[in-house]
Amino acid sequence: MRLMCLSCEVLARPLYLSAARSPHIVDIQLFRRGLHNNPTDLRDKLQAAVDEASARTFPNGKPEYDAIAMGYGLCGQATAGLTARQIPVVIPRAHDCITLFLGSRESYSYQFDNFSGTYWYAQDYVERDDGGGGALALGAGDTGLNNTYEEYVAKFGKDNADYLMEVLGGWQQHYKRAAVIDMGIGDISETMARAETDASRRNWVVDRVAGDLVLVKRLVDGDWNDDYLIMQPGEQLRMTYDEKIIGCGGARPTARGGNHSR
Repeated sequence: MRLMCLSCEVLARPLYLSAARSPHIVDIQLFRRGLHNNPTDLRDKLQAAVDEASARTFPNGKPEYDAIAMGYGLCGQATAGLTARQIPVVIPRAHDCITLFLGSRESYSYQFDNFSGTYWYAQDYVERDDGGGGALALGAGDTGLNNTYEEYVAKFGKDNADYLMEVLGGWQQHYKRAAVIDMGIGDISETMARAETDASRRNWVVDRVAGDLVLVKRLVDGDWNDDYLIMQPGEQLRMTYDEKIIGCGGARPTARGGNHSR
């Protein structure tokens, strides 16, 4: 099988490692993490990439790819509305990339239920800082205030920067924990240092949480169980508001000639 994987760059290391070990041919296209700041724009870019990959063929007319694998979750509904074209599109049933880092919806739910005031740090996310901030906030958007603080220090000095951030940073009251996800890939010392610096400034505790490659690995291995939504040509992704997170519906005829959704 030959797959095109369209993914957020925050999954770069886990994805490249898993693709190298996959029994299939896997081509990868990464998208900037900052695109999440505008879900509509991200959706448009992903749909254009789905369309382009779906239309690619070999000289004999055979489709170049058997399926498109998405290194995304629902991601603030940025993927809601994506439509499969000539080939299937496969996407993990996940709220966001934290589920992919932790390895399951159950692990995500456990963390959310027991440590809701967590600000998450991941190696690729911190390394690939494109100006939108350096961490992942579970259950909330990235505020980008890390960069704002550094700008204030440069302009007004540390004491004034601390005061300004205290005034602007009421969001910090909702967080008590800085958690670094350790995927067991590469040196995360700089990521730990970033989390420890932020935690010290904001009076958070620091934690190190073991990640799990299983969802990323199965995505590029073609091992698509119930943790993945498989959209057939013509089907469109939608939010389901239940434990499945995402589903699809469309005009693709069933064996009996009717329409369906799931």
